[in-house]
Amino acid sequence: MADRDYARGEPRPLRVLLTNDDGIEAPGLAVLEAALPAGWSPTIVAPWEERSACSHQVVTARPMRPVRLGSRRVAVDAFPADCVRLAFHERWGPFDWVLAGVNHGANLGADIYYSGTVAAAREAALLGIRAIAVSHYRDRLLDDSDWDRARGWVRRLLPTLLSAPLGQGEYWNVNLPSLPSGPADPPVVECSVDTSPVQVRYSADGPERLYSGVYTERPRRVGSDVDVCFGGSISVSRLSLP
Repeated sequence: MADRDYARGEPRPLRVLLTNDDGIEAPGLAVLEAALPAGWSPTIVAPWEERSACSHQVVTARPMRPVRLGSRRVAVDAFPADCVRLAFHERWGPFDWVLAGVNHGANLGADIYYSGTVAAAREAALLGIRAIAVSHYRDRLLDDSDWDRARGWVRRLLPTLLSAPLGQGEYWNVNLPSLPSGPADPPVVECSVDTSPVQVRYSADGPERLYSGVYTERPRRVGSDVDVCFGGSISVSRLSLP
């Protein structure tokens, strides 16, 4: 996908929309922006606050209020899919790609159906735009060094994904691993999505129930995205609309 400025014979920066489900001030969104090639001017449209695990919800029964925080930065009191829809409706583009993330936590296997980050990429695919969802698996709270490494991993991976062909209705789902400190970059593995059910476990406190499943104890089908990411590699899965 060699978008070029034929007047000068040089590649032109791709026009990208950035969003997430962790909120517009989330560090992962800043990491995604920082990972873009030099000279790019992305448009950021993201929820005002965290909307994790919101799936593909959209607002239809109340007004939404987009607030400009800069010339290319808009916060919306809505969900990630709304942010994509609104950006296209308001003609804040045009956009060549929609990039969602970097999510603070993995979106592997069945998670893709719960994730607001993946829903933003799916909404883009519904609108006929190429998209990538990026998430960072963690078995502990991320510190600054983890985000620094995540930025480097995304920066190295983006050129490959942006140049890879996608069929109609297809989009990428990327999960970065949680690794101890070290100089080596993790391998990148294109893999299928693990269709195993998530662990369903709840603890009781009187009449209330609290989800208590342990993420790291979920089933792992060999060679799938869960297995690849848990094993220390960057999992890349090609998703598609039904």
